[in-house]
Amino acid sequence: MKLTRKMVLSRAKASELHNVRKLNCWGSRLTDISICREMPSLEVITLSVNSVSTLEPVSQCQQLSELYLRRNRIASLTELSYLKGLPHLRVLWLAENPCCGADPHLYRMTVLRNLPNLQKLDNQAVTEEELSRAVMEGEEVTAPSREGTGNGRPELSYALSAVDTTAETPGDRLSFGDEEETRLSGQLSLRPPTRDWFPSFPQKEASSSLKNRDNVLMAILLLLRDLDTEGLEAVHQTVVSRLQALHRQELREDME
Repeated sequence: MKLTRKMVLSRAKASELHNVRKLNCWGSRLTDISICREMPSLEVITLSVNSVSTLEPVSQCQQLSELYLRRNRIASLTELSYLKGLPHLRVLWLAENPCCGADPHLYRMTVLRNLPNLQKLDNQAVTEEELSRAVMEGEEVTAPSREGTGNGRPELSYALSAVDTTAETPGDRLSFGDEEETRLSGQLSLRPPTRDWFPSFPQKEASSSLKNRDNVLMAILLLLRDLDTEGLEAVHQTVVSRLQALHRQELREDME
């Protein structure tokens, strides 16, 4: 869903976009916030529990002091580069985004290294000691490379492209970093193919089939990150039903 001029003016109770100072869009299913580029006076914006995937539009909000983005689809900490030019930003809530990764310490140090003026990150006060450590322990980020400035869901479309194996070439593969690929493979218990996995397939075909299966599993894992309790429960019920059906099929085949 796109954040529109009408929605902004209604929620902010303002007559013009350039007069909007505070805006609350919590849980509005937003994917596109490009209209933020037209709100130079914006000081506080709440975008938590949405599907925002880039921070580029808020880079134009030079008066921004508080930005709440918990539970969105920010895939990479390179998006922090869009916040570096905001001189008044003091509060940022970015937790529960894919970009937070598996190492909370590295995540926090990286955010503070790139945004040293923050006074509060993820509802936790920033200390002078943390800022000193961030210079050494955090990672410097550069502007992300993306086509256009849309607010789609790159991490989701990325995962779906992995599922579509019809156009896959022999050299294609999900472009995870080494660490991310190792972690995902461990979580999925992916192992090299054994000789009896595909007894009726030629070796080349078996390898391709296994690779496609692994890509599908990794894509599913990425999608599961974004589901809430209700969504995960629906997936669980579907998986249980599927396993039961496969088990019944195996029993019938054994009896035959």
